[in-house]
Amino acid sequence: MNKMLLPVVAGALAALTFTAHAETIRVAGNFATEHSSSLAMEVFKKELEAATNGAVTVDVFPAQQLGGAAENVQAVKLGAVEIIWVGSAYLSRTVPDLAAISLPFQFADRADAFAVVDGPVGEAIDGKLADEGMLSLGYMELGFRQLTNNVRPVASVADIDGLKIRLQPNETHLATFRALGANPVAMDVKELYSALEQGVIDGQENPFAIINVAGYAEVQKYVSNTNHFFDFISVVANRKKFEAMDPETQAAIRDAMGKAIAFQRELAAEQDAAALDKLIADGMTYTEVSPEFAAALRETTAPVAADAKSKLSPEIASLLGSPAVGQ
Repeated sequence: MNKMLLPVVAGALAALTFTAHAETIRVAGNFATEHSSSLAMEVFKKELEAATNGAVTVDVFPAQQLGGAAENVQAVKLGAVEIIWVGSAYLSRTVPDLAAISLPFQFADRADAFAVVDGPVGEAIDGKLADEGMLSLGYMELGFRQLTNNVRPVASVADIDGLKIRLQPNETHLATFRALGANPVAMDVKELYSALEQGVIDGQENPFAIINVAGYAEVQKYVSNTNHFFDFISVVANRKKFEAMDPETQAAIRDAMGKAIAFQRELAAEQDAAALDKLIADGMTYTEVSPEFAAALRETTAPVAADAKSKLSPEIASLLGSPAVGQ
């Protein structure tokens, strides 16, 4: 065969491999279009469509286009969409062992956090998700969560007392703020802005980047760098639909998503670093958490972490207790 034709033939064969199993993959999320996770899904789309020569197309629906976070979880469970990206807390009622990666003051930094979800603990949790019909494709960064409110600057545990704070539907998160004296309210993110605007709640907690892109500076006065949880974004697929795809498509999806997640983790760190300056410029009053306040937060919430660990499955608890795992 003419050597000049080899690349053409190879490309044609690759196209035939995917064309025989043409797919349209719908990917849904609740994060703002400009958030790093939504931009990462555009990377996923580009990479997968290129790798499959356009035989697999990707439709991306960010910014609650297909509903809020809880609705997205139901959609992927039912197979109404193939893939979602969602705060891991929204999966915790389906897989309670996700508490293993959402303990208060668990991680020292990003590297510590990703070492856990990319290691044996994450693999074990992924197995639990698979048992519930959801296939994990990896974890993106949501980041360290920070407290905002409209009542007063928060510079001590006493300042948190009595604040009505919106939280994700995660029992460990709710228990943490009860221990701090707040009145926590579980609420889907799609309801959050209006609840803040109308004064239904006093405050909320999110990473700086989310506070920025969601426009919460428009309806919140005070922000403190409490760093109380490091949070993840889970990327999960409907297991039945994924496993019905041919092996080549499955491999292409995993590879493209791996590239998207790597992109997101790098961008998320950049966005978070810049977001606080933007929030201050937009008029929020920033209170730096002192070492004494940070120590008091850890001490007050330590029983919550201990209780959450006691409820983990033996397998996960054993892995989390390994000296190699950050806590």
